[in-house]
Amino acid sequence: MFTGIVQDVGRVQELGKRGGDARMVVAFERLDPAGIRVGDSICVQGVCLTVTELLGRAFAADVSRETLSLTTLGDLAVGSPLNLETSLRAGDPLGGHLVSGHVDGVAQVVAISGDARSLRLKIAVPSELARYIARKGSITVDGVSLTINEVEDAIFGVNIIPHTQAVTTLGRLTVGVRVNLEVDQVARYVEQLLPGFSDLRRQQDDVL
Repeated sequence: MFTGIVQDVGRVQELGKRGGDARMVVAFERLDPAGIRVGDSICVQGVCLTVTELLGRAFAADVSRETLSLTTLGDLAVGSPLNLETSLRAGDPLGGHLVSGHVDGVAQVVAISGDARSLRLKIAVPSELARYIARKGSITVDGVSLTINEVEDAIFGVNIIPHTQAVTTLGRLTVGVRVNLEVDQVARYVEQLLPGFSDLRRQQDDVL
């Protein structure tokens, strides 16, 4: 589990394709190498990856064919910046919200505007995920825990404060860029717990 509070912005140091999947080497600056072991989980741009090798101030991870196709990791190139967060340990503060690192879908930035010192992003989500997006709810964008400010159909808005712009990749986003999206786990559990809610949603989807 993770919290969506980015600890470092790393970079793709190596990216090798291997018969449909890939081996990625990620260089970092602020993470503590002594606290990372082979087999640990690290959230990389919102995707939970397993450390397979330690290389000084870098680590290697295997990226499956499915992960490459269902996330933006397949778009990466050497030098691409990456939001990084090590896994949550017992006793660690929960600064954001509970994040699994399992991407629900790829969304797209459709508008960026200034809002005082912040940036206001509007992001279009796949239609099947729109039901989980709620005003003042939590959302994870490229591994960053954010609060949703507005919702209109399948588009939601978030504010990126100066600190978040400086310590994550979100301040570098441009219109048209794809981002990894993980919806709030609470919304999924509520859907399963409410009697008949899932059936009603499926009926609505069939009509639409």
